[in-house]
Amino acid sequence: MSKTVRFAVNLTIHEGKFDEFTGIAQAMIASTRKEPGALGYDWYFSSDRKRCRLLETYTDAAAVQAHIAGHAVGDLVPKMLEVSTIAGFEVFGDPGPEAAKILTRLGAEIYPLWRGLEQ
Repeated sequence: MSKTVRFAVNLTIHEGKFDEFTGIAQAMIASTRKEPGALGYDWYFSSDRKRCRLLETYTDAAAVQAHIAGHAVGDLVPKMLEVSTIAGFEVFGDPGPEAAKILTRLGAEIYPLWRGLEQ
């Protein structure tokens, strides 16, 4: 069974805060790039630059825990939430029990893997 964990985070950027938002996002990318097991951390913007979708991919629950314990989440997510609002947050796969508690407090809905190509 696949141990890969994916996040889809939808963010609404506060009016006039796009430049500040992207500065924080750049710092989050730089921090996440150094984390073990981070496979993808891709940011997409709507054409009006008011909405963002962040797609994250981690090798397994240990990589998710490392991300949650790291600088991007601990220090930069609070700054991100000063200039944006989480409009949706989905987690696909098993992030592990400790991470699941933290993620659900942030509003994440967790979808356990049912079937995939590996089964």
